[in-house]
Amino acid sequence: MSRIHSDLKRIADERGLSIRQIAKDIDYRFDSVRQLYNDEMERYPRVLLAKLCDYLNVTPDILLKHEKEPTE
Repeated sequence: MSRIHSDLKRIADERGLSIRQIAKDIDYRFDSVRQLYNDEMERYPRVLLAKLCDYLNVTPDILLKHEKEPTE
Protein backbone atom coordinates (compact mmCIF):
# COMPACT_ATOMS: atom_id res chain seq x y z
CA MET A 1 0.00 0.00 0.00
CA SER A 2 1.13 3.54 -0.57
CA ARG A 3 0.39 6.82 1.15
CA ILE A 4 0.33 10.51 0.41
CA HIS A 5 1.82 12.85 2.97
CA SER A 6 2.33 16.56 3.36
CA ASP A 7 5.81 18.03 2.95
CA LEU A 8 4.69 21.44 4.23
CA LYS A 9 6.70 21.12 7.47
CA ARG A 10 9.98 20.61 5.61
CA ILE A 11 9.28 23.45 3.18
CA ALA A 12 8.18 25.88 5.90
CA ASP A 13 11.08 24.98 8.19
CA GLU A 14 13.61 25.45 5.38
CA ARG A 15 12.19 28.90 4.69
CA GLY A 16 11.86 29.92 8.34
CA LEU A 17 8.07 30.24 8.12
CA SER A 18 5.75 29.56 11.05
CA ILE A 19 2.37 27.92 10.66
CA ARG A 20 0.72 31.03 12.05
CA GLN A 21 2.50 33.30 9.56
CA ILE A 22 1.57 31.06 6.63
CA ALA A 23 -2.09 30.93 7.69
CA LYS A 24 -2.19 34.72 8.08
CA ASP A 25 -0.44 35.39 4.76
CA ILE A 26 -2.74 33.10 2.76
CA ASP A 27 -5.84 34.11 4.75
CA TYR A 28 -6.77 30.56 5.71
CA ARG A 29 -7.80 28.90 8.97
CA PHE A 30 -4.81 28.29 11.23
CA ASP A 31 -6.09 24.89 12.34
CA SER A 32 -6.28 23.60 8.77
CA VAL A 33 -2.77 24.82 7.95
CA ARG A 34 -1.54 23.24 11.21
CA GLN A 35 -3.12 19.90 10.31
CA LEU A 36 -1.44 19.92 6.91
CA TYR A 37 1.90 21.00 8.48
CA ASN A 38 1.69 18.12 10.98
CA ASP A 39 0.55 15.67 8.27
CA GLU A 40 -2.70 15.01 10.16
CA MET A 41 -5.09 15.91 7.34
CA GLU A 42 -7.12 13.12 5.75
CA ARG A 43 -8.65 15.23 2.98
CA TYR A 44 -6.82 18.03 1.22
CA PRO A 45 -8.96 21.10 0.43
CA ARG A 46 -8.22 22.27 -3.11
CA VAL A 47 -8.42 25.93 -2.11
CA LEU A 48 -5.82 25.43 0.63
CA LEU A 49 -3.49 23.56 -1.71
CA ALA A 50 -3.84 26.24 -4.38
CA LYS A 51 -3.14 29.04 -1.91
CA LEU A 52 -0.11 27.24 -0.51
CA CYS A 53 1.28 26.47 -3.96
CA ASP A 54 0.94 30.13 -4.96
CA TYR A 55 2.38 31.40 -1.69
CA LEU A 56 5.33 29.01 -1.60
CA ASN A 57 5.82 29.07 -5.38
CA VAL A 58 5.70 25.27 -5.62
CA THR A 59 3.61 22.72 -7.47
CA PRO A 60 1.32 20.20 -5.74
CA ASP A 61 3.84 17.39 -6.31
CA ILE A 62 6.34 19.30 -4.14
CA LEU A 63 3.78 20.02 -1.41
CA LEU A 64 2.37 16.49 -1.30
CA LYS A 65 4.52 13.39 -1.59
CA HIS A 66 3.44 9.93 -2.70
CA GLU A 67 5.36 7.12 -1.06
CA LYS A 68 5.07 3.48 -1.83
CA GLU A 69 5.59 1.16 1.11
CA PRO A 70 8.20 -1.49 0.44
CA THR A 71 6.88 -4.90 -0.51
CA GLU A 72 8.25 -7.87 1.31
